[in-house]
Amino acid sequence: MKINAFADVSLRAMLVLAAAPDGMLLTTQAVADAVGTPYNHVSKALAKLRALGLIAVERGRNGGSRLTAAGRRATVGQLLRELDSRQDLAECQSPNGNCPLVTECGLRHALARAREVFYRELDGIMISALPHERQMEPVFRTIGLRPELQGANGS
Repeated sequence: MKINAFADVSLRAMLVLAAAPDGMLLTTQAVADAVGTPYNHVSKALAKLRALGLIAVERGRNGGSRLTAAGRRATVGQLLRELDSRQDLAECQSPNGNCPLVTECGLRHALARAREVFYRELDGIMISALPHERQMEPVFRTIGLRPELQGANGS
């Protein structure tokens, strides 16, 4: 199953925030640079994550974002359910009108059940458990945060 671009950016932003040391605030630009996505897309993703209560945002010169307790407990399945805005996985609607089978379509229902199985499988995976220091080290180095991480981790 393919997730939408917004969910992809949001998941990657959550991974970066989960990898940051507790209490560290990351700017939207730092998150955008870390995930290799334009600032505007990341800004929209962070706004949605904030509205969901998964991140906290502090404004101002030293502001930024960090995961909340709910964000640390969030699972991949939970987040994808919130962010996947598609009603149907099949393209049942087109500019020329709806498919004539749309009201009693067994395919739509089968795809909806399959999507829920997909999400349920991801419900056991906490986002905060996914990033590994070895994986995130080059990411944080590219955005200039490696020295702070070394000091925070006591390395």
